[in-house]
Amino acid sequence: MTKYNFDQIIERKNTDSLKFGVLKERFGRDDLIPLWVADMDFQSPPELVETMIERSKNGIFGYPFVSKEYFQAIINWQWKQHQWKIDKEEISYLPGIVKGIAFIIDVFTEKGDQVIIQPPVYHPFRIVTQLHEREVVNNPLILDGNQYKMDFEGLEKIITDKCKLLLLSNPHNPGGRVWNKDELKKLAEICSKNNILIVSDEIHSDLVLNGNKHTPFATVSNEAEQNSITLNAPSKTFNIAGLVTSYSIIKNKNLRERYHQYLISNELNQGSIFSYLTLQVAYEKGEEWMNELKTYIEENIKFVDEYLKTHSSKIKVIIPEASFLIWLDCRELKLSQKELNSLFINKAHLALNDGAMFGKEGNGFMRMNVGCPRSTLEKAIKQLVNALN
Repeated sequence: MTKYNFDQIIERKNTDSLKFGVLKERFGRDDLIPLWVADMDFQSPPELVETMIERSKNGIFGYPFVSKEYFQAIINWQWKQHQWKIDKEEISYLPGIVKGIAFIIDVFTEKGDQVIIQPPVYHPFRIVTQLHEREVVNNPLILDGNQYKMDFEGLEKIITDKCKLLLLSNPHNPGGRVWNKDELKKLAEICSKNNILIVSDEIHSDLVLNGNKHTPFATVSNEAEQNSITLNAPSKTFNIAGLVTSYSIIKNKNLRERYHQYLISNELNQGSIFSYLTLQVAYEKGEEWMNELKTYIEENIKFVDEYLKTHSSKIKVIIPEASFLIWLDCRELKLSQKELNSLFINKAHLALNDGAMFGKEGNGFMRMNVGCPRSTLEKAIKQLVNALN
């Protein structure tokens, strides 16, 4: 018996929601079911909502301080969920994962340096690198059957003396791969040997599905621990992206001191009252909600996969090992990317992420967010199949 109701339809229009509020601007029409930007249509854990309401009743929102309970919540969560032992001094608040990457680029690279990414991959990796006038170097992933793997031979071939960073999506977005220990260890070896710092974005790490197990990059070897910065947040897990709850974990003392000094000197290490409070409550009281959420997401993914297999075999679901994002392989439709987007927008009346935004390796693919009530998803998939037929 379930405790939480993920079937409930919550009205999100006119709530300043990016997902619902910019459809006309981004997709050219507003009569679409939005299954794009990576937040969910579920209410956050009631314990979290109730804590915010209770705190608001005080009516005073002055300067906060970071309590020891905040740090302990992160320490306990990482140990319980991922068996990763971390200490307070290794943690710093961040005003966002992508901002955290931008700060790392500022601290550890110079203009003209090279940053390696593994497309198809979360598009801000490329965008923020280019905006900082660093050169993006692509080492594309290999689609092996129905899942991606890293191209280690390709990686060693593209490395030059100008390569300073590698941005890792762990678990992978948009493909949903949960990288295993051997893969991460091999990546650590190559990058350590070539003095390339690894930034591991682990924001989807809590949403591992179907018995898969997330491995924090820094735990796979001493090389990984001493040559990496991990970025994380409870925002995807507990649907609180708008509350800005990100943080970094850095084991290497030298890297940590350089990065923390940058954050402190620019006053970038300070969150709001609700940044600290909601992270703490989510990690202290949200585990039961998260576990029910993951079961619901698994069933949503299963529904999409089985419905498409039955009614439209030309779109294949790459089953994600983590997260509420599905990577749809539409290449058998033999449409241009423009035609593919038009199919989803103008015929199926759905708003998905264009696969090409994740790199040219995403041509022929679309990313679908299934973090929504089943009734919404059923309506969307039936509209897609009707459009195809």
